[in-house]
Amino acid sequence: MARIEAEALRDPENIYLAASLRVARRVEALLTGYGIDYVVQVESLGRSTLFGTPRHGAAFYVTAGQSAYCRTLLAEAGLSQGLVHPAPGDE
Repeated sequence: MARIEAEALRDPENIYLAASLRVARRVEALLTGYGIDYVVQVESLGRSTLFGTPRHGAAFYVTAGQSAYCRTLLAEAGLSQGLVHPAPGDE
């Protein structure tokens, strides 16, 4: 189990948005180490304040059934800053 194609992931839920390659690699290593299937896609982070250029990050998706478990693993590993929490009522 590891990184898979987006079409292969059922009921995907965004759990993390990494703003740097270093952080994205840490998230990948953690999810792979725990045998979790995940999808990574490039997504917009907004615009930089200095020049107004678009910024992108790595968005991590897992099945909705594993999302809470994965968020806990990431938080315990010190990766809380990029966690994406479900909207109220979606839990």
